[in-house]
This record gives sequence, C-alpha cells and structure tokens, in this order.
Amino acid sequence: MNLIDLLISPAYAQAAGQPAPGGLFGGGLSGLLFPIILIAIMYFLMIRPQMKRAKEHRAMLEKLSKGDEVITNGGIAGTVSDIGDSFITVEIADNVRVRVQKGAVGNVLPKGTLKSA
Repeated sequence: MNLIDLLISPAYAQAAGQPAPGGLFGGGLSGLLFPIILIAIMYFLMIRPQMKRAKEHRAMLEKLSKGDEVITNGGIAGTVSDIGDSFITVEIADNVRVRVQKGAVGNVLPKGTLKSA
C-alpha cells in the first residue's frame, strides 16, 4: 500500500450486466416500430396540412381574374388589372400599378372591401 492509496480509494471495474430484453427501443421488429410511428405522426401533424394549404393556394391563384381585390404577402392591397402567366398587375391607387408574382398574392378579398376601407 502506498501513500496515494490512503488519500484516494482505488476504483475497481464491475463486470457488465446482461442487456435487457428488447422492448420498444430494443432489437427486432419492435425496434423498427418506434421510428415508423414518429414518421407517421410527423406526416399527419406537419407535412399533410402544409400540402393542403399549398393546394388551396394554387387553386386560389388559378381562379384569380381581372377585377379581383387582392392583398399580397407584402401587405399591398389592390385590384387586379392584368394577369400574365407568372406575374399580375395590381392597381393600388388611381393610375398606380405594381407588377407582382402570382405566388405573392396572399388572399383574395371580397368585392368592395377596398372601397369601404
């Protein structure tokens, strides 16, 4: 016994125990079940609603017509005066027109909304 053993007690390694039998996180088929459940939850809570909103937005853009009152994602409100393939012209005041991408249209407002505001 030396002086260091008096100050610091020696540590001894223990033998490793047997691994627990596979449960939800264990091996085999049940270990594969947990990631599949997580992917399914993410699909129904995140991916599916986002795809639904994108589909509704595309349908709204296809129905867009001249004279519709719209508000862009940037907050500009106006009346559609011209429609192209990927751009539309929005009249925001008398003789003031702005060209924006179709995808920048956030909402189509009910008729008469801009005149009442």
